[in-house]
This record gives sequence, structure tokens and C-alpha cells, in this order.
Amino acid sequence: QVQLVVSGGGLVQAGVSLRLSCAASGSTFSIRIMGWYRQAPGKQRELVATMSNGGTTNDADPVKDRFTISRDNAKNAVYLQMNSLKPEDTAVYYCYLTAPRIYWGQGTQVTVSS
Repeated sequence: QVQLVVSGGGLVQAGVSLRLSCAASGSTFSIRIMGWYRQAPGKQRELVATMSNGGTTNDADPVKDRFTISRDNAKNAVYLQMNSLKPEDTAVYYCYLTAPRIYWGQGTQVTVSS
């Protein structure tokens, strides 16, 4: 079993930056991919960005030039640096990992006002 603890998020104005953090504990030896998804009101959960153990990333087009995913494998942590936030980035953000089954962290609300 793997447990995920998420921190970050909040209410910000458009154009500013936020950083989300997610730390895993438990059976972390089996972690393969860590990343982030988000779910906006009335929409399906969607990929934001993921990163494999080897550093390969998969970034969604809407955030490619603004968000940066990073990992600290020694800490079993994944981060999402979100720059130039837009109102359309408003969503609940979920930490995600495979180990190898899928685990989800608790969501954290990010609200971007215009």
C-alpha cells in the first residue's frame, strides 16, 4: 500500500504561480510513475503531467509551457510548479502514482480568479 499526502493549492489571481507537492509513503519501492491530474467542475478528470522514475515526462498541451513537473525520488515526492495561472486552470488537482497499481491522493483545490 502507498499513502499520498498533498499540499499546496489555494485561491490566487491570474498570472501568479503556485506549487503543489505530493509525498508518498508506504510501499514506495514499487513506484513507477508519479504525476498530477485535475478535474474542473462539470468535466472529466484529465492529465496534467506525469514523470517516470527515469525522468520521462508526459505533459498536457494546455499546460506545457506554464507548468513544470519534478520529482525527488529520494523523498518519494512529486511537485507541480504552476506559473502564469489562468482561470481555466481552476480545478481540483490530484496526485497520482503507479506502484504498479494506481493510487490517488486527496484532491487539492486550485482556484484562479481573473
